Amino acid sequence: MKSTLKKLLPFAVVGVVSGATTVGTLQYFGQHSNNGDQSYFTAAAPNASFVGMNTGTVGDDFVKASKTTVPAVVTIKNYQSRSTSRASEQDLFDFFFGDPFGGGGRGQQRQKQQAPDNMPSGMGSGVIISPDGYIISNNHVVAGANKLEVVLSNKKSYIATLVGTDPNTDISLLKIEEKGLPYLNFANSDNIEVGQWVLAVGNPLGLNSTVTAGIVSAKGRGIGILGGQGKATNPIESFIQTDAAINPGNSGGALVNVNGDLIGINSAIQSTTGYYQGYGFAVPANLARKIVEDIKKFGIVQRGFLGVSSLDLSNDQQVLAYNKQFKTTIKSGSGVYVTGFGDKSGAEDAGLKKGDIITKIDTYEITDFADLSMSIGSKRPGDKVQVTYSRNGKESTTTVTLKDQQGGTSTRTKADLSVTEKIGADFEPLTEKFKTEYGLNSGVVAKNVSEGSEMAKIGIVDNYIIIEINGKPVNSQKDVEKTLDKYQGNVQVKFVDDYGRIYTKGFKMP
Repeated sequence: MKSTLKKLLPFAVVGVVSGATTVGTLQYFGQHSNNGDQSYFTAAAPNASFVGMNTGTVGDDFVKASKTTVPAVVTIKNYQSRSTSRASEQDLFDFFFGDPFGGGGRGQQRQKQQAPDNMPSGMGSGVIISPDGYIISNNHVVAGANKLEVVLSNKKSYIATLVGTDPNTDISLLKIEEKGLPYLNFANSDNIEVGQWVLAVGNPLGLNSTVTAGIVSAKGRGIGILGGQGKATNPIESFIQTDAAINPGNSGGALVNVNGDLIGINSAIQSTTGYYQGYGFAVPANLARKIVEDIKKFGIVQRGFLGVSSLDLSNDQQVLAYNKQFKTTIKSGSGVYVTGFGDKSGAEDAGLKKGDIITKIDTYEITDFADLSMSIGSKRPGDKVQVTYSRNGKESTTTVTLKDQQGGTSTRTKADLSVTEKIGADFEPLTEKFKTEYGLNSGVVAKNVSEGSEMAKIGIVDNYIIIEINGKPVNSQKDVEKTLDKYQGNVQVKFVDDYGRIYTKGFKMP
């Protein structure tokens, strides 16, 4: 069923193109620095209010918000070696970052080139969120980088440390060593209303510190880009949609209200051309804030799960495909239909059954899967939620304790992770027949390689074969775990790509 539903994701959005980074001619951006001395992640003032549609006052509000926001929005330059050996991955890179060498539009035949060491492979935006140099951006803005440069609007440049990333929300957290920086406060994005004024601030198309204005066009949009185009294993998509102009290069930049408070992180556009056509999407501030707080405190994202597989009743195509596959007669409508349960499911423990329709999490109305993923994805393992559901037309409520994917209810740090979680991949044994046919004495197949993981950084993707780790043959995931358990230092990996070429590369054990 999962494979069937995944095939339907492309129908959810046509031509969704990441607003990540500059397409076409690269113009190097400047940098900025000002003062700010409030605490990390300060929330918006409790008496703050959103502006109405009074055009007599909105001009001054835009000026005030722009002056607050522009100094806190930075340019991020992503430096990396661009492999020419895997065309499909290169195309995905261009999908996110554009072709900075003028080789033509995406999808055209062109000679792939490797970025010179002194030229970034891509550029995007970021938002300073504390005076001591923490910066939030998108995961796809920083993905694959071996060096990240942050440029403030005063042209001052820093080499940034990547603190952590989360492909499931497309959020990343960086740090530069500086004090007294201008920064933005997080607003409560649950309070935003469709129709209210917003500003998008970033660095699109080589134009530094660009401000555009529009309104909130919709909330809770799921557009299928993280699971369909990125490498999210459990994507959370509940975007704020805006008609403020967002173009390539805006990704990671700020979506703010007229007080200059951060209500979202600009992430993607929906377009048939790759440029602005009236639809932009931003990660809500409440979700983005939770992700970076987790990364800062624990080193990893703390994600709670209901433990259900589900069907989005608002998606007519998904319902039709499900009915056809399982010979059912489920009707489209509002809510999320429970189709099954995972191992150690908190929802099953709390009494939910297959066929129940989830209609509310706490006080949050669940009309589609985007609502459910947002309401649960912003929680941590061990959190309790009130789940309202309909069973045979009767509404009931139960309390569910959320768990992590291992069935635990406690938060974890990097030290608590298994070896395979730390290096970011699973491993399956090679068959003896395969070893014989290809002349191998050992090997495991890499699976579920995580975006930005240590394995991904050295060029390993799904279905590459790992022959040896630290000079020792590996034939199972247990062998990998045993070789690297409690190991500290540099790791040497010998592997084979899908063309049969053998490489030896390494990384420092996290």
